[in-house]
This record gives sequence, structure tokens and C-alpha cells, in this order.
Amino acid sequence: MKQLRIAAFGGFRAIPPKEGGAGSDKFAFELYPRLVKAGCELTAYCRIYPDEYQRPETGEYEGIMLKYFHTVRRAGFDTLLHSLKATFDIILRNTADVVHIHSGANSIWAVLLRCAGKRVYVSQFAMDWKRDKWPWYGKLFYRFSNYLTAFFPNAVVFDNIFTKEYFEEKFRRNFYFIPYGAEVKEPPSDDTILRKLGVIPGNYILFVGRFIPDKGVHLLVKAFESVSTDMKLVLVGGSPNPGSYEQEISKTKDERIVFAGYVYGDDTNILMKNAYVYVQPSLIEGLSPVILTVMGLGTPLLCSDIVENKFITGDNAILFRSGDSESLAEKIGYGLNHPDHMKEMAENGKTDILSRFNWDSVAEKYLELFNSKK
Repeated sequence: MKQLRIAAFGGFRAIPPKEGGAGSDKFAFELYPRLVKAGCELTAYCRIYPDEYQRPETGEYEGIMLKYFHTVRRAGFDTLLHSLKATFDIILRNTADVVHIHSGANSIWAVLLRCAGKRVYVSQFAMDWKRDKWPWYGKLFYRFSNYLTAFFPNAVVFDNIFTKEYFEEKFRRNFYFIPYGAEVKEPPSDDTILRKLGVIPGNYILFVGRFIPDKGVHLLVKAFESVSTDMKLVLVGGSPNPGSYEQEISKTKDERIVFAGYVYGDDTNILMKNAYVYVQPSLIEGLSPVILTVMGLGTPLLCSDIVENKFITGDNAILFRSGDSESLAEKIGYGLNHPDHMKEMAENGKTDILSRFNWDSVAEKYLELFNSKK
């Protein structure tokens, strides 16, 4: 059987993830090594930003060929420029039979790739056109891209059933549902990162992600400031393109709030594993890989009550009203006063999540789709 050649680009920035990485980076990091182990030849197109150190033009990670192209720093345009370069490299160098594109915003390139005889598959995540971080023209472009996503790729895969249902109702077409995986390796018992940040296991609240409006970090900061506790709030991450939103959050006078910057790999999972509770205050999400990871580690979870979150958590998380900092503060207080309930939900959640979301199963489903020649 001929070896399947796959090229991938879009929402992810690098493999393994680096500064500014998000759910798409985690997705690529988990999925692509598994496809390589299944016998595929895979090229992943990664980005180099203007202020980053010089990388080689090519590299390798767990059998994945990495190709690097320079892009701009401006949000949104960085992905478009990089995806344009990746598209022409795939066409001119014939690097793949199958092209896997992250995010429907890149479906515009499916037109050229289909004309070049490539089979194109798009993974569409959240309803990106609703995100507050985008200006009006960005939201307009996302809405235009929805039409391209619906009709030009060979197939479209959604990671949550709600966005899938929206597309199917709007465009009267059938699409695929393949969720993220949840399992994660047990982190080492190294407490270096905890000591570095000055926190004690089980005595801090944690958030990991981008500092952008739709992640709701401002709600978490405001809510935590009103809660009486000796625990600290650790905020890991930031924005790849820092702006006024991130600067405003960092102005807090609450000395209990720790801005950890970017944390990677095992250190991230160590922080998640040892947190008293993880808080996900998102206003908009797809199928959140962070929530899946947190629940897979058996850590108590408090998150907004958007339908995408409830689909994952079921009854195994504390929920607050999305966009309501007072509701969030109330639920943080409840969680602090009911440790036994928090532990019970975390244990039940881990059992449930690992049975429903499995990365090996995800990889098998993608491989089956890529080989289907649809």
C-alpha cells in the first residue's frame, strides 16, 4: 500500500508548542506523531515571527518533517501569510496527496489546493467569527470563510457538535465530528516550577491560556479580587500579540495574583495536577483541549456554563454563568468551602473523560477519513 503523504498548516504555530501556542498547537502535537507511527509521511508547516531567533528551514520531531516560513506579527494576517506560503510550497513541490488545514479561516486555500489535485480536509474549531478579539473586518472574513469551508474541502471535521449542527443547518450539508483526546501522561513529581512561582501544591487556583477577551481572563481577575482566601491565582500564558487588554489585566493590585508568563511541557501539567482548582472562564470555546487535559489529570474544574463546556464536563465540574464575574466569585467561594465535593467531581470526571475522549481513537478516525478519498 502506498504511503500516505500528508501536509498540515493553519492554526498551529510550531511542533512542539511554543510561546503563544493554543488549542490548535496541542491538537497538532498529539495527532501528528500518531499518524506518523501509523505509517504516514507528514510535513507540518510552522511559523517564524520577526522577533524570534533564526530557525533552520527544516527540522524533525518524532518523525514529522517540520518546514518553517517567516510571517508577520500582526494577529490574523500572520496566519494568512504563512498559509499562503505553505499552500504554494505544497503545490509547487508536490509535498502531499492529502492536506490537513486547521481553521475554516484558511479554507480559501482549499480552492487552490483542490485545483492542484490535492485532497483537502479542514478541521473547524469554535465559532471564531464571534470572538471579540477580531475587528469588524476580521469577523466579516470569518463569515465569508464559512461558505468556503462548507463547499470547497473534500470534507470538514468539527471538534464539537454544536458548531457542526450550526454548519449543517445553515448549509444543508453533512459534516464529520471527531473530538479532541483527553489522556495525558502523568507529570513527574518535580516541584521546581511550583517553587519558582512561590506556590504550594493544592493551595492555588490556575488558569492557562491566551490573554484575549473571549478567554474571560478579566472576569477571573475581577472575581478573584473579591474572594477572601490565602490561596494564590496563577495565570499562565499571555497573548502572542500583546495589546491593551493584557496590559489592563496586569494592572491588578492584588498581590495574590501571580503572572507566570509562558510555561511549557511537563511544567504546565505539573501546575495543572497540583492546583486546588482549575478555572476556565471562556466566553467562547470549541471543544477545549485545556479542559480535557485538566479533567484527564483528575484536577477539580470550575468553568463557564457555555454549551461546549457542559458537553465535556457533564455533572463533573462547578459551572458559573458565562460573562458574570459575580457568579464566578460565588462559585470560587463554594469550591473553596467544599473540598470533598470538588475531589469527588474530579475523580468522577477523570473516569468519564478518559472513556469518551481518547487520542489514539482520534488519530484512527482521522486516518480513516484521509484514506477514504472523499
